[in-house]
Amino acid sequence: MKSYSLTLLRHGLCEGEAEGRYIGHTDAPLTEEGEAQLLRMREEFNYPPADALFVSPLRRCTQTAALLYPGHNGIELSGLREYYFGEYENKSPAELEGHPLFVRWISGEAGLVPPFAEELPDFQNRITNTFIALTEGLIKTGVQHSVLITHGGILMALLAAFGLPQAPMHEWLTPSGTGYTLRVEPSLWMRTHKCEVTSLAPKEGGQPDILEQERSLWRELEET
Repeated sequence: MKSYSLTLLRHGLCEGEAEGRYIGHTDAPLTEEGEAQLLRMREEFNYPPADALFVSPLRRCTQTAALLYPGHNGIELSGLREYYFGEYENKSPAELEGHPLFVRWISGEAGLVPPFAEELPDFQNRITNTFIALTEGLIKTGVQHSVLITHGGILMALLAAFGLPQAPMHEWLTPSGTGYTLRVEPSLWMRTHKCEVTSLAPKEGGQPDILEQERSLWRELEET
């Protein structure tokens, strides 16, 4: 049966990230350094082809799309905006030091979110429902190679929810301008809502893809 590739890429370095600010719905643009880094990566590495290009509507993603895939019209998916940090939005840890809930939140207390922030179940439902609709649309229309340019938090959450092999969110952390390519096999997707993570993106020209080799070995072991 025909399979499809879908690459998830993180946007380039944007304003506020260097200071560790919580940049969620804040529409921060790329920095000059971030733009220059993406252009260097486009020259030095091979980004996957895009028969269809999807982006978060925030500027750091649309600007990344324009730099990495010039001439492509990105389809904006509002459901894949980054998490909204509420009262902590666009603030740094230093600015929040005296906030009564900040220490508890940053320590990972279960169920705690910043004041007026997006509730975690709402966030999870928003991004997973959008991804399911996107993936099933690709299968239905037969689009062979697609690219989604999104945010670090979104990328990690989607791979933790849908990626094989399964891994927790922190293991899917990726640098700016990089990500993973997924193989969408319709039969597997319809049964399990899972996609096989096959390779890192972008690839270095002429070099073997280590992740692809690992996944091939994993498939062979599963079959024995």
